[in-house]
Amino acid sequence: MGVDLRQVVAGILTITMFVMLGQMLHRDYFDAVQVQGDAHDIVFHGSKVALEEDGLVRTSEGPWMENSHQLKPCWSISQPDEAVSSKGHVTFSLTNGPEYHISQITDAVMVAKHLGATLVLPDIRGSKPGDEMNFEDIYDADKLVKSVESVVKVVKKLPSHVSLRDIAIVKVPTRVAEDYIKEHIDPIFKSKGNVRVTTYFPSVNLRKSSLDAETDPVSCLAMFGSLELQPGVSDLVESMIQRLKKSDGRFIAIDLRVEILEKKNCRETGAVGSKTCYNAQEIALFLRKLGFGSDTTIYLTQPRWESSLNILKDIFPKTFTKEAIMPADKKSKYLELENSEYENVIDFYISSRSDVFVPAIPGLFYANTVGKRIALGKPQVLVPAEISGSSGLSSDYVSPYISKKNHLAYSCFC
Repeated sequence: MGVDLRQVVAGILTITMFVMLGQMLHRDYFDAVQVQGDAHDIVFHGSKVALEEDGLVRTSEGPWMENSHQLKPCWSISQPDEAVSSKGHVTFSLTNGPEYHISQITDAVMVAKHLGATLVLPDIRGSKPGDEMNFEDIYDADKLVKSVESVVKVVKKLPSHVSLRDIAIVKVPTRVAEDYIKEHIDPIFKSKGNVRVTTYFPSVNLRKSSLDAETDPVSCLAMFGSLELQPGVSDLVESMIQRLKKSDGRFIAIDLRVEILEKKNCRETGAVGSKTCYNAQEIALFLRKLGFGSDTTIYLTQPRWESSLNILKDIFPKTFTKEAIMPADKKSKYLELENSEYENVIDFYISSRSDVFVPAIPGLFYANTVGKRIALGKPQVLVPAEISGSSGLSSDYVSPYISKKNHLAYSCFC
């Protein structure tokens, strides 16, 4: 007679929960546990949290964390600092999803600023040939123009008299610095008069380094102050977030995409109980051992439901992908097109605003989501691991970007 894996896991979890209950009673688990730090301390609450929203009090089981106060920008642009532009232009495209868009626009603004060139509003290109969108289809063009007007002039189109033959293609490393621009790009710009910037990524981590002690304020402005969703997309994301919060006021966003998990080699990293990526069953066990109850609402970045996710829904029934929570009248535009840029943007902005974010996959999505959460005062990022015992403390699994305050965002916010 065959054994159903899900039944076995459910049985193990039932036993685990009884063990956890005993431990809770012995160590005053319901008291708050606080991680010491500076003014941005993270407070972890015990397994019951009373929520009051719209006059209703709801109870959600789990080690939820309080938001810290929203940080303020540390950068300042010297005044008067009118954007001075030459007759030359800098063009570029946004590619590979919103986690890359942030870095690409930052590098393009930096190049245009330090060349004294005019920046041309980018188009947005998907992963397939012909997948092209206007910048305004996703982002607020007026916001971008206004936010950087003190450092660089932005035009919506390349002037008709500029030929593509007059544009030199230059590759720049992400987080490009002024010295690099002056040494490697300025001579080409002076020769050709126009450049097209493409960003490459020597690394996808956004940790601060000793070189970031004096982060260029233009870089901070571009990275954290220039991109906003256009109203239609912003309203859609807001409606989906409110639907996720409707049940008990809070939700977890998990970046878990089956297709990527199948392509990645989820190898051990060398640290005990640590791997590079985690599947649905491993994430479910991780959250359960941390004390999140079966009533927890979960949002997955997975595009469509897959059978391999069933184990997660068995343990956390209120687990959803975007197709389940998007308003029906929006699906034809945002879900049923072959172009997945809308879906990527929805995932990124919901993950940035969830009460807890769990990255099942490493990479730039994780790094830039954390950066945006730091700016919003939402430090609740839990990095998965295999918990050997029957339970674990959330404070042990906070992202190093947060616990060590070594994310690049901490150079821009205080």
